[in-house]
Amino acid sequence: MSEKKFRIRKPQSSNKTIRMPDHMIDRLQALANSYDISFNQLVVQCCEFALENMAELDKK
Repeated sequence: MSEKKFRIRKPQSSNKTIRMPDHMIDRLQALANSYDISFNQLVVQCCEFALENMAELDKK
């Protein structure tokens, strides 16, 4: 049986200022609050989902 080793990873990230409509910020913040996650975490997850699904559409 192979032994798994614990590895600490630090994902590389950068700061980027973006502009979005106030109504979208309000909706995203409310959703983040309801799931007890940060606004940033939610936006990253939304972007990841959109990019993954866009790639699937491009393949068709």
